Amino acid sequence: SGWADEFPWPRWNDHKYSRGHAIVVGGAEMTGAARLAVQSAMRVGAGIVSIAVPTESAVIYRVSLPGAIVRPVRDTGTFREIIEEPRVSACLVGPGNGVTIATREKALAALRQKLPVELDADAISVFEETQDLLFSSIESPCLMTPHDGEFERVFTVEGHKIARVRQAAQLSGATVLLKGADTVIAAPDGRVAINDNAPPELATAGAGDVLAGFGVGLLARGLDPFDAGCIATWLHGEAARAFGPGLVAEDLPDALPGVLKELKEFERIGK
Repeated sequence: SGWADEFPWPRWNDHKYSRGHAIVVGGAEMTGAARLAVQSAMRVGAGIVSIAVPTESAVIYRVSLPGAIVRPVRDTGTFREIIEEPRVSACLVGPGNGVTIATREKALAALRQKLPVELDADAISVFEETQDLLFSSIESPCLMTPHDGEFERVFTVEGHKIARVRQAAQLSGATVLLKGADTVIAAPDGRVAINDNAPPELATAGAGDVLAGFGVGLLARGLDPFDAGCIATWLHGEAARAFGPGLVAEDLPDALPGVLKELKEFERIGK
C-alpha cells in the first residue's frame, strides 16, 4: 500500500472533536444507506458523526446507531443551523436521500457553507438538469463519488475513462471518483489515480454507501478530497478482500479494523 504514510492515525493528544466531526444526511425511507455511511465514517476514524434526518424517521436512526448523534431536520433552515456549527468539519449528502428538491437544497447549503463536502448518489442525480448550478456552487473541497449512470447525468464528456474523469474534475472543480472495477479518481489540478484492488464481491447493494462513509470520515479528519478518495477506495477494496466470499455491505465497516491494523504494521515495518 502506498497510503500508510498518508493515513491520519489518532495522535496521543486527540479528543473526539480534533479527530473530526462528520455530518451525514439521512433519508426518510431508504434509511439503510445513510446508516451504512455513518458506521463507515466512525470506523475510518471520524471522532464524532452526526446524522441529520427528517423528524419523522429520527427514531429509526436512534435505535440503530447508538454511537452517532441523531439531529432531526424539519427543513433546509434547520439543516443549515446544524452545518453552521463551528466544530463541523465535513458533510456527506446523498445516500438514500431521494432525488428531491430537499436533497438539492441540502447539497447546495453544504457547498455554500464552504465545508469539505462529499456528494454521492441522489445528491449527484438531482443536478441532472442543473449541472451549471452545481458546478458554480463548488468553491471549497468537494468529493463526488458517482457510478457510471450518475456520472453521465451531470457530465457530458468524451474519451476513455481517465480522460472523462479528468475533464469532469476540471469542469466541476470537484475531485471526481468514478466507481467501477477500475475506480478512477481525478482532482481538478490534474492528479489522477486508478484503483484496481476491488474484488467482484463488492458488486452488492450498499457497498457504495460504505465507500461514501469512508470518504466523509477521511474528509472530516482533514485530508484533501483526492487523498480521501484514493485512501477510501483502497480501504474499501481491501476490506472486501479480507472478508472474502459471502460479503454483504454491512460486513465492510466491521472488516476495516483488521485492514487498518495491517496498514499500521506495514507503516511501522517501513520505518
